Amino acid sequence: MNDRTPAAPPVLEVRDVTVRFAGLTALDGVSFTVAPGSVHALIGPNGAGKSTCFNVLSGLCRPAAGTVTLGGTELTRLAPHRIAALGVARTFQNIVTTHGTVADNLMLGRHALSRAGFTASALRLPGAVREQREHLARAREIAELTGLGDHFDSPVALLPYGDRKRVELARALCLEPRVLLLDEPVAGMNAAERARTAGAVAQLRAELGLSIVLVEHDMGLVMRLADDVTVLDFGRPIAHGTPDEVRRDPEVLRAYLGTDTPGEDAA
Repeated sequence: MNDRTPAAPPVLEVRDVTVRFAGLTALDGVSFTVAPGSVHALIGPNGAGKSTCFNVLSGLCRPAAGTVTLGGTELTRLAPHRIAALGVARTFQNIVTTHGTVADNLMLGRHALSRAGFTASALRLPGAVREQREHLARAREIAELTGLGDHFDSPVALLPYGDRKRVELARALCLEPRVLLLDEPVAGMNAAERARTAGAVAQLRAELGLSIVLVEHDMGLVMRLADDVTVLDFGRPIAHGTPDEVRRDPEVLRAYLGTDTPGEDAA
């Protein structure tokens, strides 16, 4: 990586967010704060509202009530591309890659940062060529950071599943986000792939100083990476705290196991 010192990201505040779909309440008064440079995990059983919350944060879904602010800017009425321009990038549960190489996919992530116009790029004017070279160099740095350096010129379609998932992570990083939303980044991976991805997330958090909001069912990964955890159940927040505090919370045990205490058998 280069020697740039990233500025601290702004605070991400989610306040009393409620989302309804045709009478069904998907989120019910959800609030949490993502401190600058922290990893904040959203966990809960299937159907708890975690992906809906991500859709609100990234502008794909507008809440019926409540607000999301990044620093002093409210995000809840902005289009997704404007939220991305403010420094919020996300990955998705399912792999979303294009044909071509890893480099091609990462350069798509750099497109929003390009200053050269279409004509200058098409005519390959010196300024546009220089900018393209700089973007390619930065994309290669990000590939190295996420463990994809050896595959930079490889077709994405030929990569193993875990590497294709990391291409999505790297492409999101190519937007130079201040807040990164990771939606189940290790879903479907084997143990070795999960460990490698967890290491990459920890490294990029340390080197880039960005805030991370993490949705993940792998509790080992959550306990290893998260500073704070918010637990959702049927769209309601039922617990918040450090990973150790949350995993001992009776409401969390009920939601996951159907039991009140760690010593009881699950119902």
